[in-house]
Amino acid sequence: MAMFISKPNLIWKLEVPKSCISNVPIRRSGNYQPSIWDYNHIQSLKNHYPDEKFMRRRNELKMEVKIMLSDRNMKQLEQLEIIDDLQRLGLSHHFEDEIYSILNNLSDKNSKRDHLYAKALEFRLLRQHGFNIISQEIFDGFYDNTTGFGEIHHNEDTKGMLYLYEASFLAIEGEKELELARNLTEKHLREYLADKNKNDMDQNLVELVHHALEVPLHWRMLRLETKWFINYYKKRQDMMIPFMLELATLDFNIVQETHIKDLKYVARWNIKELDKLPDNMKMCYYALDNFINQVAADAFEEQGIFILPYLRNAWRDLCKSYLRVAKWYHSQYIPSMEEYIDNAWISISAPVILVHAYFLVANPVNKEALHYLENNYHEIIRCSALILRLANDLGTSSDELKRGDVPKSIQCYMNETQASEEEARQYIRVLISQTWKKLNEAHDLAAHPFPKIFVTCAMNLARMAQCMYQHGDGHGGNNSTTKNHIMALLFESVPLGYKHSSAEKEDDSMFNYKEKFMI
Repeated sequence: MAMFISKPNLIWKLEVPKSCISNVPIRRSGNYQPSIWDYNHIQSLKNHYPDEKFMRRRNELKMEVKIMLSDRNMKQLEQLEIIDDLQRLGLSHHFEDEIYSILNNLSDKNSKRDHLYAKALEFRLLRQHGFNIISQEIFDGFYDNTTGFGEIHHNEDTKGMLYLYEASFLAIEGEKELELARNLTEKHLREYLADKNKNDMDQNLVELVHHALEVPLHWRMLRLETKWFINYYKKRQDMMIPFMLELATLDFNIVQETHIKDLKYVARWNIKELDKLPDNMKMCYYALDNFINQVAADAFEEQGIFILPYLRNAWRDLCKSYLRVAKWYHSQYIPSMEEYIDNAWISISAPVILVHAYFLVANPVNKEALHYLENNYHEIIRCSALILRLANDLGTSSDELKRGDVPKSIQCYMNETQASEEEARQYIRVLISQTWKKLNEAHDLAAHPFPKIFVTCAMNLARMAQCMYQHGDGHGGNNSTTKNHIMALLFESVPLGYKHSSAEKEDDSMFNYKEKFMI
């Protein structure tokens, strides 16, 4: 069956039968504002960082980091701190094998650390990388069933409290001690910021606390975090390793060039189609059919596997969910929360996105994984989709109701429980937090058949959602915060603030980095 698949023409060369163009019924307007992005400006963007000299320098710096990570004399806490910095600087994907080796070695040992900061960092990194660890065992010396984490409440270790706060967001269902830790540490950190009498406050720590309380690290969109952390890392003179800063800066700007190229292709595709689009949706059907056939053809050519049924099934599920929403709209029906959620995690389109993502990044395709890409979607997909839906509802429901859209989760909960809008919004926030716990648990390496890169895609989709809708409708509205985020990611390079001379290279060699750049 698959041998008859042929690669279709590029989408913008598609010829649509005239029979597709018919009288179109009048539809209600979404009242979206005009785009703030200019096509000609996007096509004129230039980035010089793919030049050979920058690529060569990046490779040199990567080798220096590899040497550093392989230093057998480095203390485990130093290794963990460097791994944490590499992740926040957006560099960890270059050193996955080295990082896994360090963490795997750590997980096999019953490490005994006296500092809350060190234990919290260890827990967060191990769980973030899918290691099956028990929180009670990690925090055994800081938690008991009588006082919980109460004994550390009067401790002045604000850095430890901050890292415990961040670690608490990797909790799974049933870990009550981490729920208590989150409440306790948040209270402590807010009191710390409110204490105006401390003249000797570490301003770098203050900035880090503000950042964490705004959005926890585990929920943050990684590329935006990279841009922020590069600027923060520069200020951390006592703990800053210059060649890591230079590598992070180069790498961010090189990756930014890839994003700019992608943006140009997307914009070019749209502009060439503009004069052909009829007012109905049949053109979309032909373009979509063309696209998924091309994806299927590529997969068959590269791996000899026929994936078209899985792609079509995902789109069929999405269309069914849209039809259900349309029926609710035209009958003015307000669904129960259960009815709404059962449909809404699909109608947000996340399953379609992630099914396509799996086949684009997984090589080879795992036959066991295919079972979870058909009708029985895996918890990783379900949870990521639900977080996207609920975050979307929090950010857009008010504007969408003004446009005459169907009720969202907030309105469904209000209708079902007679709650106020603020009470409903708080319930949705709690539901997001609970869903993150399920996603954290599903992320366990032993709990799924997916490659790590796909799981990262799913978790990043959830992170993107909370970033996109944190300050309202960052997708359909002219949201200044979202615009600033896009500018930072796509149009504003990070200036190179550290350059090596030949003498500096010798002086800053890997053999004395700990003495010079570490505490």
